[in-house]
This record gives sequence, C-alpha cells and structure tokens, in this order.
Amino acid sequence: MFLSAVDIQPACLGLYCGRTVLSVNGSVETYGDCGVCPRGQRTDDNKICRECMGSPDRYDWLYLGFMAMLPLVLHWFFIECSSALLQHITALFECSVAAIVTLLVSDPVGSLHIRSCKVKKLSDWYTMLYNPSPDYITTVHCTHEAVYPLYTIVFIYYAFCLVLMMLLRPLLVKKIACGLGKSDRFKSIYAALYFFPILTVLQAVGGGLLYYAFPYIILVLSLVTLAVYMSASEVESFKDLLVRKKRLVVLFSHWLLHAYGIISISKLDKLEQDLPLLALVPAPALFYLLTAKYTEPSRILSEGGNGH
Repeated sequence: MFLSAVDIQPACLGLYCGRTVLSVNGSVETYGDCGVCPRGQRTDDNKICRECMGSPDRYDWLYLGFMAMLPLVLHWFFIECSSALLQHITALFECSVAAIVTLLVSDPVGSLHIRSCKVKKLSDWYTMLYNPSPDYITTVHCTHEAVYPLYTIVFIYYAFCLVLMMLLRPLLVKKIACGLGKSDRFKSIYAALYFFPILTVLQAVGGGLLYYAFPYIILVLSLVTLAVYMSASEVESFKDLLVRKKRLVVLFSHWLLHAYGIISISKLDKLEQDLPLLALVPAPALFYLLTAKYTEPSRILSEGGNGH
C-alpha cells in the first residue's frame, strides 16, 4: 500500500512552496517541511518537490534561440560601422561556441540535451512574488526556478559570450584594424560592455514577458528595421537591391528573422497549415518596393508644388 505524507499533513501555502522527499522506502516516501524546492525541481499537484525530467519543447528552444540571437545581432550592428567581415565571423564564432559550452555545462553535464521543467504560466517566471505570509508577519521564502533552466541558462550563455569576446576580439581587432583610430577600432567591444548588462537586466526582469512575446517582437522589429534600412539606403526598386551585395545580405537576414517569428507563433504544430505561412516572408519587402516610388518625399513635394 502506498503511503503519502500529503494525506496526513496540511498542504503547503503559496503557489510554489513544497515538501522535499527526504527518503523513499519501497512505496513509502518521507517528506520534509514546507519550503523552497531544490534547484532542478518544482512542485507537483500535491505540493511535493519533484525533479524535472522533461525536455524543452519546440517553443522553449525557439525562445532560447531568440535570447541567443540578441547579442549576436547587436554585435553585428555595432561591427557594421567598421564593415569588417572577419569581425562578423568572429562574433558568430563567439556566440556559437558560447551556446555549445552552455549546453555542455548544463544538466546533464557533457550532453547537448538538457532537462527542464515545463512552463505552465507567467507566474512560473516570478516565483519571488508569490512567497506566502501566513500571519502577515513572517514570510515563507519559496523562491526557486520553476522554469528550470530557461531562466538561468540565458545568464550563463551571456557570461560565456562576454568571456570569449574579451579573449578573442581585442587580439583580432588590433591585428586587422591598424588603420583605424583607437576608439573606432574597439567600438564594437565597448558597445558590448554596455549591451550585455542591459540584456542581463532585461532577462532578469522581463524573462517571462519575453518568453510569451518574443515571436511578435521579432516580427515587429524585423519589419521596422528592414523599412528603415531600405529607406536610409535609398532602395526604391529591385535594381537598387542588386547594386550592392550587402543589401541582399541584409534583406535575406531579415527574411530569416521573419520566418523565425512566423515559426515561433505557429510552433509548426500543424505543418500542412503552418508551412504555407512562410510564403508571407517576402511580402513586406515586396510591398515596400512596389509602393516606395509613390511615397518618395521629393516626389510628393514636387507634386504639391505643381498643384499650387
């Protein structure tokens, strides 16, 4: 007969407080007092801390991919000022190695697979806000990573990115950018020293919000930045796109982001319905090119002048 301490002990207060399993004797489990679950565990329906043995689903991986892309895109944005192809490749190498190392040091160590807890709701990301106060005086602290390891793995990844950048980039920049001034030469590195703390705070405060909103953030930002780039580059026709290879690279990069956003929203749960949505990827660029000549400021001003 299975004996459970839950049947004879009152349930734990709060959403995330639970009892740890102290010992298992056959079918009998002995539980401790209500409190915080150890790292890598979260409470089940009976308020018992259970080890997370699941794997991230497709949406979880897409979220981690988004968080991994952020520093890479920012690296490329600030490197763009110096137009150094080798620096772009180095930034990609740094982020790729950081991602692989992060997965290898995560549980289970030495494997590219990770075990995780299932994300059930937004509050799972902010367990520190749900510590109960039974007598309104004493607070029972039950803060733990209920979304293990989606919250902390991002910090580990950023730390490895920063370390690799500080080890590799200064040597590379010093070697290939001798003709530039000192400030221009290390501009991308200085920028990273600013945006990494910003990304860290963003993950710490808004990780849960980003988890649910990142597909829409990708779509909106990629559309806006593509429109701004094409406008700043004075691209008004297909011929203008073909003048410089760099413009095609930027266009295809934005198309990849469009596709990533669409896949993240649909999750590709039903391939026969979701895959056709990828046909919408070129639509914003085509719409821009077809309507750019009608919204060109000089044309509008000249027509306005002729009207008067």
